[in-house]
Amino acid sequence: MVTSVMPLTAFIHHTGLVRTHLEKNSYPTKLLGFFTERLGPTLCLPAYEHMNQVIDDVLTAAVLATAESSSQRCRLCFQMLTFTLHYDASVYPVVVKVQTGLCFDGMKDPDFDGQITKEYILEDMLKLLFPPCTSENSSQSAEDATIIKSGGCERSNGLCVAADELQILLQFYEQLTRPGSFDMLFPRSSNFSDLQHDLIQRFPGAAHSGMGAGLIVLLEGLSSSYTLRIPTESKDDSASLGHKKWSPDPSESERCAEPHLRQIYTDPPLLLTPPFKPWVKEYHSEVPFDIITIRIRPEPTSMHCRVRLDDHNGPRMANYPIGLGNSRINILVMDESGMEPVVITIYTLHIFRESRPSLPMFDEYVMCGFIQDCGLVVRPDQPCGLEPALGLGSSSKPQAAQPCPSGDQPGRWVVPCLSCSDNRTCDWREVTWQPDYCYHPLLKQPQLQKCMMDRKVLFIGDSTNRGMMYYLMERVNTTLEDWDKAHDTIVYHNVNQGRTLISYSYYPQFWLHTSQRPTFQTALQQLIERSRPLENSPQTVLVAGGVQWFSLEHLKTIQQVLQRERLQKIVVVVKSLGLGFHLPVDGIHSLSLTGLQKLDNVNKNILDSAKRFGYEVVDTFSITMGRYKEFLQGRCVCHFHEVGKPSLPTVPAHRWHARESLGRVSVGGTSVQQAGDWAQRSVSYHVMGAVNQVYSEILLSRVCASYVRNANTYQHVHRLS
Repeated sequence: MVTSVMPLTAFIHHTGLVRTHLEKNSYPTKLLGFFTERLGPTLCLPAYEHMNQVIDDVLTAAVLATAESSSQRCRLCFQMLTFTLHYDASVYPVVVKVQTGLCFDGMKDPDFDGQITKEYILEDMLKLLFPPCTSENSSQSAEDATIIKSGGCERSNGLCVAADELQILLQFYEQLTRPGSFDMLFPRSSNFSDLQHDLIQRFPGAAHSGMGAGLIVLLEGLSSSYTLRIPTESKDDSASLGHKKWSPDPSESERCAEPHLRQIYTDPPLLLTPPFKPWVKEYHSEVPFDIITIRIRPEPTSMHCRVRLDDHNGPRMANYPIGLGNSRINILVMDESGMEPVVITIYTLHIFRESRPSLPMFDEYVMCGFIQDCGLVVRPDQPCGLEPALGLGSSSKPQAAQPCPSGDQPGRWVVPCLSCSDNRTCDWREVTWQPDYCYHPLLKQPQLQKCMMDRKVLFIGDSTNRGMMYYLMERVNTTLEDWDKAHDTIVYHNVNQGRTLISYSYYPQFWLHTSQRPTFQTALQQLIERSRPLENSPQTVLVAGGVQWFSLEHLKTIQQVLQRERLQKIVVVVKSLGLGFHLPVDGIHSLSLTGLQKLDNVNKNILDSAKRFGYEVVDTFSITMGRYKEFLQGRCVCHFHEVGKPSLPTVPAHRWHARESLGRVSVGGTSVQQAGDWAQRSVSYHVMGAVNQVYSEILLSRVCASYVRNANTYQHVHRLS
């Protein structure tokens, strides 16, 4: 940054953009730290000085070359410049480009990381140029002006300066007292480089325009005087060279003395309530339905403080998936100068993601269907987006001929709209899952309780499998009095007035080292042992599956274990794969579109193989594919359920009724809520999530398929929403 031209004064910021021959994009870093890392502590300072000298030479040449032709200059104006330098095998760089302003060419994300770096530099620039407005600083400035004036004119051999020159000297002195993240670039020493001597000889008129010895000597004297009076941190200090090491008794200067955030940067930008202030620790924000990820980068006030997201070992910047409803992000400001990191301050950011915008259903509407969203085309051979649903309209209802023979019958989501060409005209509260040529029977609660009487249902799988289990328990019991994010084996005896046993085993235990994880066979055998005694009949049900780990090998393992345990006649339901891990989330492996398309083929093979084994199936992949944006909390982006207390909703009160209505399932015009009263506000807990509800009801229809056929009490499903 050039703060004066006649005479020349300039400062260089500690931060620069660096790109090596091994890297595609440039990244911001501390220049001295970069030289230290690449050249070592011996050569880093000479390299840094050579860089500054080359920039000095260019600035000197520019000023001298234009001094005679530009007599009228704004002496107290400033200019930000960006120098692009090229290094080969030498520590002497070559200037290849000079640009006005701050330029961030070549950054991977100039709109986010570049903007943050630019704000940092601009803030440092303002601190350098403009002193804080306090009476104490005003008195100090007047005192400094007196010192500078008397020091120049009261001696017999002194140099008297004009008022405007005195103002330049005072400005330079004030900048020296608060350099912040800037180093003085010019004037740097009393000895000009050879190039600068040649330039002054070539442009002798510059001696009378501020570039001669007069003002330069005074400026150098000020610089030397201030450097001696207020010593700055030595550049050969190990901390400034990027070699900070932990010591048993870190000095006060190394501690996190200001445990506050300077700013919370997000992409897309969030409107925080209340507006951000460093001393306010809790914020709320709302985002529309289509915002499914947030990139967040909090920045601390002090360079000695560290910021982590969510936990002690969390990243300082991350992409977060934003599920429907409430999400919470904890920002930890930490002191890592000691042996153990210490959390000093915690900021909390609550983000509420709205449901899909919906219009109320009108008298005249058309029924529109969709298989997949055009934002994620998993099946290129099938259409995406809304299309007219043939045979369905405002005056007609779906006329399915017979119950579906399996839980993987092709189908689509159906929603009433004013026009299938505009999804903003749809009533998304009424969206339903509709198989193409059949329907899934749906039992009322008394019938479901009879179906589940004296049965034992064993679940083995991940959290998506667990969500189906809790939905089943709530449907049978009317209430869900107990639930847990179980990551081991758990048994429930309080289902259906104690006449139904539900057991669950979490698999795979991904947080353990591969060598310590129980195998699928071990987990299944342990679940069977915990659930005994078991009948070798349809009174025993095994539900197995997960998001994306289930494979053909697991099917073979199920068959082998059941044969060995003499349980070949039980009902086995395979929950297929599902959408998840499809967003770029930090710390979690994400699948590309090609990866999801391959996963779809794997899912089809699992479904076909399971039916050949004689097992029931539920195709959760096809169901979640079309509504992949409607995931709830969880970094895997695979959770389509959430358990909470209806009396204490996790969404704003004015949005609760809309959210709750998505959980209803109609049976012949009568909602399950009315028929079984299973979602009253008096329940202890409630399983929320419209997508989870659909495939959980299909699971119940498959478990009770024989009961439905024998009792002939099935009802036609108008709505699975």
